[in-house]
Amino acid sequence: MSIRIVRLGTPRSPGEGLRVGTVRRPPRGVPKSEFASQDWYDVWYPNLAPSTETMKLGQAAQTPAEWNVFMCKYKAEMAEADASRSLDLLAALSHQTALAVGCYCEDESRCHRSLLRGLLAERGADIAA
Repeated sequence: MSIRIVRLGTPRSPGEGLRVGTVRRPPRGVPKSEFASQDWYDVWYPNLAPSTETMKLGQAAQTPAEWNVFMCKYKAEMAEADASRSLDLLAALSHQTALAVGCYCEDESRCHRSLLRGLLAERGADIAA
C-alpha cells in the first residue's frame, strides 16, 4: 500500500484508495454530495492545508525568495503538534492502506502538496511514484 500525492479534481488512479483533500476550502460550485464522484476528495481535511495567511503568501510568490518564505511558514505550521500528529498518522497508514492526499493547484512544484510529499517522506511514508 502507499500514499499518492494528487491534484484534486483529476481522474483517480487504479487502486488509489481514499482521497483526502488537504485544502482550505471545498471546491466552488460543487454540491457536497458530489465531491467524491467528481474526483475531488472523499474526506476534507483542512488541517494539513496552509493557513489562509500562508496560502496567500504562496499564491502571491513571484520570486524564489518569496516562495522560500511560504515554504518556511508552511513547514512551521506543519511542525505544530496537531499537524505533526496528522502527518505521522498518514505516514503510518501509508504502510497499511492505499490513500491519496492533494490540492487543487495545477503545478505541484508551486503548491503545498510538494512540501507535504517531503514531510510525509521524512516520516517514513510509503509514497507512490
